[in-house]
Amino acid sequence: GFTVGVVDEKAVIDGRSIKPGDAIIGIASSGLHSNGYSLARKVLLEHAKIALNKKVPELKTTLGDALLHPTRIYVRAIDMLKNKIKIKGMAHITGGGLPGNVPRMLPSGVCATVFDQCWDVPPIFSLIQKLGNVPDDDMKKTFNMGIGYVIVVASKDADAALVLLNNSGYAATQIGFIEKRGKTRFLYV
Repeated sequence: GFTVGVVDEKAVIDGRSIKPGDAIIGIASSGLHSNGYSLARKVLLEHAKIALNKKVPELKTTLGDALLHPTRIYVRAIDMLKNKIKIKGMAHITGGGLPGNVPRMLPSGVCATVFDQCWDVPPIFSLIQKLGNVPDDDMKKTFNMGIGYVIVVASKDADAALVLLNNSGYAATQIGFIEKRGKTRFLYV
């Protein structure tokens, strides 16, 4: 399936107003979110030979249930937030992870600096990395690593955005900030 939407031209959130000092907020994912399944299947099913119906202690469920956990949808979170706080940019974290998706919303001359220790990585990702001996960079370029959606707001609005999101059932944390840079568009620190 797919979805088609219409937005008033005046209401388009295109990232043009993003500037150095703005806050990057990450909203938690619910798991793999339909990305990286080729690597997950190779590591977990072919290499580690874990049965889909086997309960995996690290996951607290069967492998099959962990892999089929529904993708979190962020429409309600963004709809609620945009009526209270100006959202400057948004990125759905799909294939390519944070480094492949966040730069798409940025105007030229700025960089998203993300602190990868700001959130807990869900166990499914740690399991894939450990059992497949997958390097950190490959994990970060393949999976969402626990952040399913990213928004950019003015730093003065970050605390209010976090309270609104977390009180609405969307686990969110500030994961970084925007800084002025030349050609570098994304940094993990």
